[in-house]
Amino acid sequence: MILIVLRAQIRPDKRAEWLSGISEYKSNVNSEPGNISFDYHENLEKENEFVIVEVFRDGKAGEEHVNTDHAQKFFPFMSTVVSAKPEINFQNVDGDAWSEMAEVTPQ
Repeated sequence: MILIVLRAQIRPDKRAEWLSGISEYKSNVNSEPGNISFDYHENLEKENEFVIVEVFRDGKAGEEHVNTDHAQKFFPFMSTVVSAKPEINFQNVDGDAWSEMAEVTPQ
């Protein structure tokens, strides 16, 4: 399984454009057969900072994702709306990375 977390600072004047573009991109990525999930969230403490969390079945699915038409169009688009180079955390995880959280049990 591939886990990718991106952190991107969006230019304030490009916020509406970003929200429209990322929403469409999310829909496209979530329709890919090798995609497990794709979500984005805004940091409530840092205006216009967004985190994107992507999970793909395996390295092959991640490679296929990067080569899709929508990804090839999104990357250049993203470069027009960010105010700094995005940061990435890429993890190749063996098996299923999910496990129960020991500290919290429903009551």
